[in-house]
Amino acid sequence: MIRHIVCFKLTDNSPEACEKTRRVLLSMQGKVPQLRGLEVGVDFLHSPRSYDVILQVTLDSREDLDAYQQDPYHVSVVKKHMHAVMQSSISMDYQI
Repeated sequence: MIRHIVCFKLTDNSPEACEKTRRVLLSMQGKVPQLRGLEVGVDFLHSPRSYDVILQVTLDSREDLDAYQQDPYHVSVVKKHMHAVMQSSISMDYQI
């Protein structure tokens, strides 16, 4: 199994903007077939090194990760939103 984690810094990290982004990320549930698990969190510390939103997904294989990256819903809804609202992001992918 693969774990894919992305941390996002938003250009607007107000509670409302973070919540909207959380909902967009969670909207993949049931729409992106490769996902075996989906978790989204919003930072509450707001320290200088904090990111605002974290996405963690679990997939069966590297091939599923590749398919997830190209999934029409993920690309047209989620990536489109994230590219419009994020300042920066970091990611990590590893086998579990």
